[in-house]
Amino acid sequence: MKYKIIAISLAFLSVFGWGCDNYLDINEDPDVLRDIPEAKVVLPAAELNLANQMMGWDFGFGGGFWSEYWTQAYDASQFKTLCEYEPTSFATAYSDLTAGVLLDCKRMKTVATENNNIGVYYAAEALSIFTWQTITDVWGDVPYFEALKGDEGIVSPKFDEGSVIYADLLARVEALIATDISEASLPGSYDFIYGGDLDQWKLFANSLKLKLMIRLSETSSYNNAALVTFIESAEFIKNNAGISGSTWSDTDEGKRHPMREFEEGGADYLSSNVIASKNFLDYLQENGDPRLDVLFEMSGGYHLGAFFGDFASKEDSDENGTLDEDEDYSQAVFSATQDLIIMSTWEINFYIAEVYARAGNNAKGKEYYDLGVQASLSQHGITTSDIATTGYAAWTGGTPEEGIKQIAMQKWVANANYQHIESFLERNRTKYPAVNTIDIRKDRVAADTILRNDFLGELTIAIEGRGKLNAKLPASPIYPTAILTRNENAPAQKQDLLEKVWWNKKAE
Repeated sequence: MKYKIIAISLAFLSVFGWGCDNYLDINEDPDVLRDIPEAKVVLPAAELNLANQMMGWDFGFGGGFWSEYWTQAYDASQFKTLCEYEPTSFATAYSDLTAGVLLDCKRMKTVATENNNIGVYYAAEALSIFTWQTITDVWGDVPYFEALKGDEGIVSPKFDEGSVIYADLLARVEALIATDISEASLPGSYDFIYGGDLDQWKLFANSLKLKLMIRLSETSSYNNAALVTFIESAEFIKNNAGISGSTWSDTDEGKRHPMREFEEGGADYLSSNVIASKNFLDYLQENGDPRLDVLFEMSGGYHLGAFFGDFASKEDSDENGTLDEDEDYSQAVFSATQDLIIMSTWEINFYIAEVYARAGNNAKGKEYYDLGVQASLSQHGITTSDIATTGYAAWTGGTPEEGIKQIAMQKWVANANYQHIESFLERNRTKYPAVNTIDIRKDRVAADTILRNDFLGELTIAIEGRGKLNAKLPASPIYPTAILTRNENAPAQKQDLLEKVWWNKKAE
Protein backbone atom coordinates (compact mmCIF):
# COMPACT_ATOMS: atom_id res chain seq x y z
CA MET A 1 0.00 0.00 0.00
CA LYS A 2 2.89 2.37 0.78
CA TYR A 3 4.26 1.94 -2.74
CA LYS A 4 0.83 2.58 -4.24
CA ILE A 5 0.54 5.84 -2.29
CA ILE A 6 4.02 6.89 -3.40
CA ALA A 7 3.24 6.05 -7.03
CA ILE A 8 -0.02 7.98 -6.99
CA SER A 9 1.61 10.97 -5.33
CA LEU A 10 4.47 11.05 -7.82
CA ALA A 11 2.09 10.70 -10.73
CA PHE A 12 -0.17 13.50 -9.61
CA LEU A 13 2.78 15.74 -8.85
CA SER A 14 4.20 15.07 -12.30
CA VAL A 15 0.98 15.54 -14.23
CA PHE A 16 -1.51 17.62 -12.32
CA GLY A 17 0.47 19.46 -9.70
CA TRP A 18 1.55 22.27 -12.01
CA GLY A 19 0.58 25.91 -12.05
CA CYS A 20 -0.62 27.52 -15.28
CA ASP A 21 2.90 28.62 -16.21
CA ASN A 22 4.23 25.06 -15.89
CA TYR A 23 1.33 23.65 -17.84
CA LEU A 24 2.20 25.81 -20.81
CA ASP A 25 5.98 25.47 -20.48
CA ILE A 26 7.61 24.00 -23.60
CA ASN A 27 11.19 24.75 -22.59
CA GLU A 28 12.06 21.42 -20.96
CA ASP A 29 14.84 19.77 -22.94
CA PRO A 30 13.39 16.48 -24.26
CA ASP A 31 16.88 15.18 -24.99
CA VAL A 32 18.08 15.08 -21.40
CA LEU A 33 17.59 11.66 -19.82
CA ARG A 34 17.32 11.75 -16.06
CA ASP A 35 18.39 8.85 -13.87
CA ILE A 36 15.58 6.77 -12.41
CA PRO A 37 15.93 4.06 -9.74
CA GLU A 38 13.60 1.54 -11.40
CA ALA A 39 11.68 1.67 -14.66
CA LYS A 40 8.34 1.03 -12.95
CA VAL A 41 8.40 4.29 -10.95
CA VAL A 42 7.95 6.35 -14.13
CA LEU A 43 4.96 4.36 -15.41
CA PRO A 44 2.22 6.13 -13.39
CA ALA A 45 3.32 9.58 -14.56
CA ALA A 46 3.59 8.42 -18.18
CA GLU A 47 0.11 6.90 -18.10
CA LEU A 48 -1.52 9.86 -16.38
CA ASN A 49 0.27 12.37 -18.59
CA LEU A 50 -0.84 10.58 -21.75
CA ALA A 51 -4.43 10.29 -20.57
CA ASN A 52 -4.41 13.93 -19.46
CA GLN A 53 -3.26 15.06 -22.89
CA MET A 54 -5.94 13.04 -24.70
CA MET A 55 -8.66 15.06 -22.95
CA GLY A 56 -6.63 18.04 -21.79
CA TRP A 57 -6.40 21.67 -22.85
CA ASP A 58 -5.45 21.15 -26.49
CA PHE A 59 -7.02 17.86 -27.49
CA GLY A 60 -10.01 18.00 -25.15
CA PHE A 61 -11.09 21.49 -26.16
CA GLY A 62 -9.57 21.58 -29.64
CA GLY A 63 -10.94 18.18 -30.58
CA GLY A 64 -14.27 19.05 -28.98
CA PHE A 65 -14.70 22.23 -30.99
CA TRP A 66 -13.37 20.85 -34.27
CA SER A 67 -15.63 17.80 -33.93
CA GLU A 68 -18.45 20.31 -33.28
CA TYR A 69 -19.59 18.83 -30.00
CA TRP A 70 -19.26 22.30 -28.51
CA THR A 71 -19.04 25.90 -29.58
CA GLN A 72 -17.85 29.12 -27.95
CA ALA A 73 -20.35 30.79 -25.61
CA TYR A 74 -21.67 34.17 -26.73
CA ASP A 75 -20.45 36.09 -23.70
CA ALA A 76 -16.92 34.62 -23.57
CA SER A 77 -13.83 34.67 -25.74
CA GLN A 78 -11.41 31.99 -24.53
CA PHE A 79 -11.95 29.62 -27.46
CA LYS A 80 -12.88 31.99 -30.28
CA THR A 81 -9.60 31.22 -32.04
CA LEU A 82 -10.59 27.55 -32.31
CA CYS A 83 -14.05 28.41 -33.58
CA GLU A 84 -12.66 30.98 -36.03
CA TYR A 85 -10.09 28.55 -37.47
CA GLU A 86 -7.16 30.72 -36.49
CA PRO A 87 -3.79 28.96 -36.98
CA THR A 88 -3.53 26.72 -33.92
CA SER A 89 -0.54 24.58 -32.98
CA PHE A 90 -1.62 22.57 -29.91
CA ALA A 91 1.87 23.29 -28.62
CA THR A 92 1.16 22.14 -25.08
CA ALA A 93 0.06 18.69 -26.21
CA TYR A 94 3.05 18.35 -28.53
CA SER A 95 5.48 19.31 -25.80
CA ASP A 96 3.95 17.12 -23.13
CA LEU A 97 3.65 14.11 -25.42
CA THR A 98 7.27 14.34 -26.56
CA ALA A 99 9.20 15.82 -23.64
CA GLY A 100 6.85 14.08 -21.23
CA VAL A 101 5.29 10.78 -22.29
CA LEU A 102 7.77 9.68 -24.96
CA LEU A 103 10.79 10.65 -22.91
CA ASP A 104 9.40 8.74 -19.95
CA CYS A 105 8.76 5.72 -22.17
CA LYS A 106 12.33 5.90 -23.45
CA ARG A 107 13.66 6.03 -19.88
CA MET A 108 11.55 3.05 -18.88
CA LYS A 109 12.59 0.99 -21.88
CA THR A 110 16.28 1.75 -21.33
CA VAL A 111 16.26 0.79 -17.66
CA ALA A 112 13.90 -2.15 -18.19
CA THR A 113 16.21 -3.55 -20.86
CA GLU A 114 19.21 -3.24 -18.55
CA ASN A 115 17.29 -5.08 -15.83
CA ASN A 116 15.64 -7.56 -18.20
CA ASN A 117 12.23 -6.37 -17.02
CA ILE A 118 10.03 -7.51 -19.90
CA GLY A 119 6.76 -6.49 -18.24
CA VAL A 120 7.61 -2.81 -17.78
CA TYR A 121 9.25 -2.71 -21.21
CA TYR A 122 6.06 -4.12 -22.79
CA ALA A 123 3.79 -1.47 -21.27
CA ALA A 124 6.26 1.33 -22.05
CA GLU A 125 6.62 0.27 -25.69
CA ALA A 126 2.84 0.00 -26.11
CA LEU A 127 2.39 3.51 -24.71
CA SER A 128 5.21 4.80 -26.91
CA ILE A 129 3.71 3.37 -30.11
CA PHE A 130 0.28 4.77 -29.21
CA THR A 131 1.75 8.20 -28.50
CA TRP A 132 3.76 8.30 -31.71
CA GLN A 133 0.69 7.37 -33.72
CA THR A 134 -1.26 10.16 -32.08
CA ILE A 135 1.47 12.70 -32.79
CA THR A 136 1.89 11.87 -36.47
CA ASP A 137 -1.88 11.52 -36.94
CA VAL A 138 -2.39 15.03 -35.58
CA TRP A 139 0.58 16.96 -37.04
CA GLY A 140 1.68 14.80 -39.99
CA ASP A 141 5.42 14.75 -40.72
CA VAL A 142 7.38 15.06 -37.46
CA PRO A 143 10.85 14.17 -36.14
CA TYR A 144 10.74 10.45 -35.38
CA PHE A 145 13.84 8.36 -36.12
CA GLU A 146 16.20 11.03 -34.78
CA ALA A 147 13.86 12.36 -32.09
CA LEU A 148 14.85 12.39 -28.41
CA LYS A 149 18.50 11.72 -29.24
CA GLY A 150 20.15 14.79 -27.81
CA ASP A 151 22.33 12.48 -25.72
CA GLU A 152 23.73 11.21 -29.03
CA GLY A 153 24.45 14.73 -30.29
CA ILE A 154 21.35 15.05 -32.49
CA VAL A 155 19.91 18.44 -31.57
CA SER A 156 18.10 19.12 -34.87
CA PRO A 157 16.35 15.86 -35.75
CA LYS A 158 15.08 15.60 -39.30
CA PHE A 159 11.38 15.41 -40.00
CA ASP A 160 10.13 12.05 -41.26
CA GLU A 161 7.20 11.40 -43.57
CA GLY A 162 4.08 10.13 -41.87
CA SER A 163 3.89 7.06 -44.11
CA VAL A 164 7.43 6.05 -43.15
CA ILE A 165 6.65 6.57 -39.46
CA TYR A 166 3.58 4.38 -39.81
CA ALA A 167 5.57 1.59 -41.42
CA ASP A 168 7.97 1.59 -38.49
CA LEU A 169 5.15 1.74 -35.93
CA LEU A 170 3.53 -1.29 -37.53
CA ALA A 171 6.84 -3.15 -37.37
CA ARG A 172 7.22 -2.18 -33.72
CA VAL A 173 3.73 -3.31 -32.76
CA GLU A 174 4.27 -6.61 -34.61
CA ALA A 175 7.44 -7.16 -32.59
CA LEU A 176 5.60 -6.27 -29.40
CA ILE A 177 2.80 -8.74 -30.10
CA ALA A 178 5.39 -11.45 -30.77
CA THR A 179 7.10 -10.83 -27.41
CA ASP A 180 6.82 -13.70 -24.95
CA ILE A 181 5.31 -12.32 -21.74
CA SER A 182 4.40 -15.65 -20.17
CA GLU A 183 7.06 -15.27 -17.46
CA ALA A 184 6.96 -11.47 -17.26
CA SER A 185 5.40 -9.37 -14.52
CA LEU A 186 4.29 -5.79 -14.00
CA PRO A 187 3.63 -4.36 -10.51
CA GLY A 188 -0.06 -3.62 -10.34
CA SER A 189 0.37 -0.68 -7.96
CA TYR A 190 2.33 1.20 -10.64
CA ASP A 191 -0.01 0.47 -13.53
CA PHE A 192 -3.07 2.73 -13.47
CA ILE A 193 -4.43 1.37 -16.75
CA TYR A 194 -4.56 -2.40 -16.33
CA GLY A 195 -3.35 -2.98 -12.78
CA GLY A 196 -0.31 -4.98 -13.92
CA ASP A 197 -2.33 -7.43 -16.02
CA LEU A 198 -0.02 -8.14 -18.97
CA ASP A 199 -2.64 -10.26 -20.69
CA GLN A 200 -4.71 -7.10 -21.04
CA TRP A 201 -1.67 -5.21 -22.30
CA LYS A 202 -1.35 -7.90 -24.98
CA LEU A 203 -4.93 -7.19 -26.03
CA PHE A 204 -4.07 -3.50 -26.06
CA ALA A 205 -1.17 -4.21 -28.45
CA ASN A 206 -3.48 -6.16 -30.77
CA SER A 207 -5.99 -3.30 -30.66
CA LEU A 208 -3.22 -0.81 -31.39
CA LYS A 209 -2.21 -2.78 -34.49
CA LEU A 210 -5.85 -2.79 -35.62
CA LYS A 211 -6.04 0.97 -35.16
CA LEU A 212 -2.83 1.55 -37.13
CA MET A 213 -4.02 -0.68 -39.96
CA ILE A 214 -7.51 0.77 -40.36
CA ARG A 215 -6.27 4.36 -40.32
CA LEU A 216 -4.78 3.55 -43.72
CA SER A 217 -8.20 2.70 -45.19
CA GLU A 218 -8.03 5.34 -47.92
CA THR A 219 -4.41 4.72 -48.90
CA SER A 220 -2.80 2.28 -51.32
CA SER A 221 -1.32 0.46 -48.30
CA TYR A 222 -4.70 -0.71 -47.07
CA ASN A 223 -5.58 -4.40 -47.30
CA ASN A 224 -9.03 -5.18 -45.93
CA ALA A 225 -8.61 -8.92 -46.43
CA ALA A 226 -5.49 -8.85 -44.29
CA LEU A 227 -7.44 -7.03 -41.59
CA VAL A 228 -10.20 -9.66 -41.67
CA THR A 229 -7.58 -12.37 -41.25
CA PHE A 230 -5.98 -10.51 -38.35
CA ILE A 231 -9.31 -9.88 -36.64
CA GLU A 232 -10.28 -13.53 -36.84
CA SER A 233 -6.97 -14.67 -35.38
CA ALA A 234 -6.57 -12.17 -32.54
CA GLU A 235 -8.31 -10.92 -29.41
CA PHE A 236 -8.85 -7.28 -28.56
CA ILE A 237 -9.47 -5.17 -25.49
CA LYS A 238 -12.49 -6.08 -23.41
CA ASN A 239 -12.03 -3.16 -21.02
CA ASN A 240 -11.35 0.49 -21.76
CA ALA A 241 -7.69 1.45 -21.56
CA GLY A 242 -7.43 4.54 -19.42
CA ILE A 243 -7.61 6.00 -15.95
CA SER A 244 -10.56 4.96 -13.81
CA GLY A 245 -12.79 7.71 -12.50
CA SER A 246 -12.19 6.36 -9.00
CA THR A 247 -8.63 7.74 -9.23
CA TRP A 248 -9.67 11.38 -8.96
CA SER A 249 -9.93 13.44 -5.84
CA ASP A 250 -12.56 15.94 -6.89
CA THR A 251 -12.20 18.14 -3.84
CA ASP A 252 -8.45 18.63 -4.31
CA GLU A 253 -7.06 21.20 -6.70
CA GLY A 254 -5.00 19.55 -9.41
CA LYS A 255 -6.27 16.03 -8.75
CA ARG A 256 -9.49 16.08 -10.74
CA HIS A 257 -10.30 14.78 -14.19
CA PRO A 258 -8.77 17.44 -16.50
CA MET A 259 -12.15 18.66 -17.72
CA ARG A 260 -13.41 18.85 -14.14
CA GLU A 261 -10.29 20.85 -13.38
CA PHE A 262 -11.19 23.31 -16.14
CA GLU A 263 -14.76 23.44 -14.83
CA GLU A 264 -14.21 23.54 -11.08
CA GLY A 265 -10.94 25.52 -11.06
CA GLY A 266 -10.76 29.27 -10.63
CA ALA A 267 -10.79 30.05 -14.36
CA ASP A 268 -14.04 28.11 -14.86
CA TYR A 269 -13.22 27.61 -18.55
CA LEU A 270 -15.67 24.81 -19.27
CA SER A 271 -18.94 25.99 -17.77
CA SER A 272 -18.43 29.66 -18.63
CA ASN A 273 -17.00 29.41 -22.14
CA VAL A 274 -18.47 26.24 -23.65
CA ILE A 275 -21.99 25.54 -24.91
CA ALA A 276 -23.50 22.74 -26.97
CA SER A 277 -23.07 22.89 -30.72
CA LYS A 278 -26.40 22.80 -32.52
CA ASN A 279 -25.17 20.20 -35.01
CA PHE A 280 -24.45 17.60 -32.35
CA LEU A 281 -27.20 18.41 -29.87
CA ASP A 282 -29.93 18.44 -32.53
CA TYR A 283 -28.72 15.09 -33.87
CA LEU A 284 -29.12 13.51 -30.44
CA GLN A 285 -32.35 15.30 -29.59
CA GLU A 286 -34.19 14.70 -32.86
CA ASN A 287 -33.25 11.00 -32.72
CA GLY A 288 -34.20 10.52 -29.06
CA ASP A 289 -30.71 9.48 -28.00
CA PRO A 290 -30.60 8.96 -24.19
CA ARG A 291 -26.95 10.03 -24.07
CA LEU A 292 -28.08 13.64 -24.58
CA ASP A 293 -29.12 14.03 -20.95
CA VAL A 294 -25.80 12.62 -19.74
CA LEU A 295 -23.60 14.74 -22.01
CA PHE A 296 -25.45 18.04 -21.51
CA GLU A 297 -27.41 19.62 -18.72
CA MET A 298 -30.78 21.12 -19.45
CA SER A 299 -31.21 24.85 -19.20
CA GLY A 300 -34.69 26.05 -18.32
CA GLY A 301 -36.06 22.52 -18.65
CA TYR A 302 -34.95 22.04 -22.26
CA HIS A 303 -31.88 21.41 -24.40
CA LEU A 304 -30.61 24.03 -26.82
CA GLY A 305 -27.50 24.24 -28.98
CA ALA A 306 -25.99 27.14 -30.91
CA PHE A 307 -24.73 27.37 -34.47
CA PHE A 308 -21.04 26.55 -34.52
CA GLY A 309 -18.84 29.64 -34.39
CA ASP A 310 -21.77 32.08 -34.32
CA PHE A 311 -20.92 34.03 -31.18
CA ALA A 312 -21.50 37.42 -32.84
CA SER A 313 -25.12 36.83 -33.84
CA LYS A 314 -27.61 39.59 -33.02
CA GLU A 315 -30.59 37.67 -34.36
CA ASP A 316 -33.30 35.32 -33.07
CA SER A 317 -32.53 32.24 -35.15
CA ASP A 318 -35.30 30.01 -33.81
CA GLU A 319 -37.85 32.85 -33.62
CA ASN A 320 -38.76 32.12 -30.01
CA GLY A 321 -38.60 35.76 -28.94
CA THR A 322 -35.09 35.55 -27.44
CA LEU A 323 -31.98 36.77 -29.23
CA ASP A 324 -29.31 34.14 -29.86
CA GLU A 325 -26.88 35.86 -27.52
CA ASP A 326 -29.43 35.74 -24.68
CA GLU A 327 -30.55 32.12 -25.03
CA ASP A 328 -29.98 29.64 -22.21
CA TYR A 329 -27.82 27.05 -23.97
CA SER A 330 -27.03 23.56 -22.75
CA GLN A 331 -23.59 23.09 -21.20
CA ALA A 332 -21.31 20.06 -21.18
CA VAL A 333 -21.39 17.78 -18.14
CA PHE A 334 -18.41 15.91 -16.67
CA SER A 335 -18.93 13.87 -13.53
CA ALA A 336 -16.52 13.85 -10.60
CA THR A 337 -15.76 10.18 -11.30
CA GLN A 338 -15.61 10.24 -15.08
CA ASP A 339 -13.13 7.86 -16.67
CA LEU A 340 -10.25 9.27 -18.70
CA ILE A 341 -9.95 6.99 -21.73
CA ILE A 342 -6.95 6.36 -23.98
CA MET A 343 -8.49 3.58 -26.07
CA SER A 344 -12.12 2.46 -25.78
CA THR A 345 -13.90 -0.81 -26.38
CA TRP A 346 -16.46 0.95 -28.55
CA GLU A 347 -13.85 2.30 -30.96
CA ILE A 348 -12.32 -1.18 -31.37
CA ASN A 349 -15.72 -2.77 -31.98
CA PHE A 350 -16.57 -0.03 -34.48
CA TYR A 351 -13.24 -0.62 -36.27
CA ILE A 352 -14.02 -4.33 -36.54
CA ALA A 353 -17.55 -3.56 -37.73
CA GLU A 354 -16.13 -1.31 -40.43
CA VAL A 355 -13.71 -3.99 -41.64
CA TYR A 356 -16.59 -6.44 -42.04
CA ALA A 357 -18.77 -3.77 -43.69
CA ARG A 358 -16.01 -3.16 -46.23
CA ALA A 359 -15.89 -6.92 -46.82
CA GLY A 360 -19.63 -6.97 -47.50
CA ASN A 361 -20.31 -9.10 -44.41
CA ASN A 362 -23.25 -7.23 -42.91
CA ALA A 363 -24.03 -9.94 -40.36
CA LYS A 364 -20.60 -9.61 -38.72
CA GLY A 365 -20.70 -5.86 -39.24
CA LYS A 366 -23.94 -5.67 -37.28
CA GLU A 367 -22.56 -7.91 -34.54
CA TYR A 368 -19.65 -5.62 -33.75
CA TYR A 369 -21.54 -2.41 -34.48
CA ASP A 370 -24.12 -3.42 -31.86
CA LEU A 371 -21.31 -4.15 -29.40
CA GLY A 372 -19.90 -0.68 -30.05
CA VAL A 373 -23.21 1.08 -29.45
CA GLN A 374 -23.85 -0.96 -26.31
CA ALA A 375 -20.36 -0.22 -24.96
CA SER A 376 -21.02 3.50 -25.36
CA LEU A 377 -24.42 3.32 -23.68
CA SER A 378 -22.95 1.31 -20.80
CA GLN A 379 -20.16 3.87 -20.38
CA HIS A 380 -22.86 6.48 -19.77
CA GLY A 381 -24.69 4.23 -17.30
CA ILE A 382 -27.61 3.64 -19.69
CA THR A 383 -28.90 0.10 -19.21
CA THR A 384 -32.21 0.27 -21.05
CA SER A 385 -32.43 1.75 -24.53
CA ASP A 386 -33.89 0.59 -27.83
CA ILE A 387 -31.96 2.96 -30.09
CA ALA A 388 -29.81 0.07 -31.39
CA THR A 389 -32.73 -2.30 -31.94
CA THR A 390 -35.74 -0.31 -33.12
CA GLY A 391 -34.40 3.24 -32.81
CA TYR A 392 -32.31 5.44 -35.04
CA ALA A 393 -29.06 3.57 -34.28
CA ALA A 394 -30.39 0.18 -35.44
CA TRP A 395 -28.07 -1.42 -38.01
CA THR A 396 -29.43 -1.03 -41.54
CA GLY A 397 -26.63 -2.69 -43.48
CA GLY A 398 -26.78 -1.82 -47.15
CA THR A 399 -23.71 -1.03 -49.20
CA PRO A 400 -20.23 -0.94 -47.64
CA GLU A 401 -20.27 2.88 -47.79
CA GLU A 402 -23.64 3.03 -46.05
CA GLY A 403 -22.26 0.78 -43.34
CA ILE A 404 -19.15 2.94 -42.96
CA LYS A 405 -21.33 6.03 -42.57
CA GLN A 406 -23.57 4.47 -39.93
CA ILE A 407 -20.58 3.23 -37.95
CA ALA A 408 -18.83 6.59 -38.19
CA MET A 409 -21.89 8.49 -37.00
CA GLN A 410 -22.23 6.32 -33.91
CA LYS A 411 -18.51 6.62 -33.27
CA TRP A 412 -18.93 10.42 -33.35
CA VAL A 413 -21.60 10.16 -30.67
CA ALA A 414 -19.71 7.61 -28.58
CA ASN A 415 -16.48 9.64 -28.49
CA ALA A 416 -18.15 12.74 -27.04
CA ASN A 417 -16.65 13.65 -23.64
CA TYR A 418 -14.11 10.83 -23.95
CA GLN A 419 -12.06 10.84 -27.16
CA HIS A 420 -12.31 14.23 -28.83
CA ILE A 421 -9.09 14.23 -30.82
CA GLU A 422 -9.83 10.69 -31.97
CA SER A 423 -13.20 11.89 -33.22
CA PHE A 424 -11.51 14.69 -35.19
CA LEU A 425 -9.05 12.26 -36.76
CA GLU A 426 -11.68 9.69 -37.63
CA ARG A 427 -13.90 12.30 -39.29
CA ASN A 428 -10.93 13.28 -41.43
CA ARG A 429 -10.49 9.63 -42.43
CA THR A 430 -14.10 8.62 -43.10
CA LYS A 431 -15.54 12.09 -43.89
CA TYR A 432 -18.50 11.36 -41.62
CA PRO A 433 -20.21 13.32 -40.22
CA ALA A 434 -20.47 14.95 -43.63
CA VAL A 435 -20.10 18.71 -43.97
CA ASN A 436 -22.50 21.03 -45.75
CA THR A 437 -21.61 24.44 -47.07
CA ILE A 438 -24.75 26.33 -46.07
CA ASP A 439 -23.91 29.95 -45.35
CA ILE A 440 -25.89 30.20 -42.14
CA ARG A 441 -25.23 33.90 -41.68
CA LYS A 442 -27.29 34.73 -44.79
CA ASP A 443 -30.50 33.47 -43.19
CA ARG A 444 -30.20 31.94 -39.74
CA VAL A 445 -33.95 31.34 -39.44
CA ALA A 446 -34.13 29.33 -42.66
CA ALA A 447 -30.89 27.53 -41.81
CA ASP A 448 -32.31 26.37 -38.49
CA THR A 449 -35.15 24.57 -40.27
CA ILE A 450 -33.09 23.30 -43.21
CA LEU A 451 -30.42 21.79 -40.99
CA ARG A 452 -32.98 19.87 -38.94
CA ASN A 453 -34.97 18.65 -41.92
CA ASP A 454 -32.32 18.01 -44.57
CA PHE A 455 -28.86 17.98 -43.01
CA LEU A 456 -29.39 16.60 -39.51
CA GLY A 457 -26.11 15.33 -38.10
CA GLU A 458 -23.94 17.13 -40.63
CA LEU A 459 -21.23 19.57 -39.64
CA THR A 460 -21.32 23.21 -40.67
CA ILE A 461 -18.61 25.73 -41.41
CA ALA A 462 -17.91 28.10 -38.53
CA ILE A 463 -19.89 31.26 -39.15
CA GLU A 464 -17.17 33.55 -37.84
CA GLY A 465 -14.35 31.52 -39.41
CA ARG A 466 -15.86 30.72 -42.78
CA GLY A 467 -13.58 32.96 -44.82
CA LYS A 468 -10.31 31.84 -43.26
CA LEU A 469 -10.38 28.32 -44.72
CA ASN A 470 -12.45 29.04 -47.83
CA ALA A 471 -15.51 27.27 -46.40
CA LYS A 472 -13.60 24.13 -45.44
CA LEU A 473 -13.00 22.35 -42.12
CA PRO A 474 -9.61 22.14 -40.36
CA ALA A 475 -7.44 19.19 -41.40
CA SER A 476 -4.49 19.53 -39.00
CA PRO A 477 -2.96 22.07 -36.63
CA ILE A 478 0.12 24.04 -37.62
CA TYR A 479 3.50 23.16 -36.11
CA PRO A 480 4.39 24.56 -32.67
CA THR A 481 6.74 27.49 -33.12
CA ALA A 482 9.31 25.99 -30.75
CA ILE A 483 9.99 22.93 -32.90
CA LEU A 484 10.52 25.11 -35.97
CA THR A 485 12.75 27.78 -34.48
CA ARG A 486 14.98 25.36 -32.56
CA ASN A 487 15.41 22.81 -35.33
CA GLU A 488 17.66 23.57 -38.31
CA ASN A 489 16.00 20.74 -40.26
CA ALA A 490 12.45 21.97 -39.71
CA PRO A 491 10.18 22.47 -42.73
CA ALA A 492 8.35 25.68 -43.50
CA GLN A 493 5.39 26.44 -41.29
CA LYS A 494 1.97 25.36 -42.57
CA GLN A 495 0.06 28.26 -44.05
CA ASP A 496 -3.22 27.42 -42.38
CA LEU A 497 -5.21 24.50 -40.94
CA LEU A 498 -5.95 22.90 -44.32
CA GLU A 499 -2.79 20.81 -44.76
CA LYS A 500 -3.82 17.16 -44.65
CA VAL A 501 -1.81 14.34 -43.12
CA TRP A 502 -0.80 11.66 -45.59
CA TRP A 503 -3.62 9.18 -44.96
CA ASN A 504 -6.37 11.83 -45.28
CA LYS A 505 -7.28 10.94 -48.87
CA LYS A 506 -11.04 10.60 -49.01
CA ALA A 507 -13.02 13.35 -50.72
CA GLU A 508 -15.76 15.13 -48.81
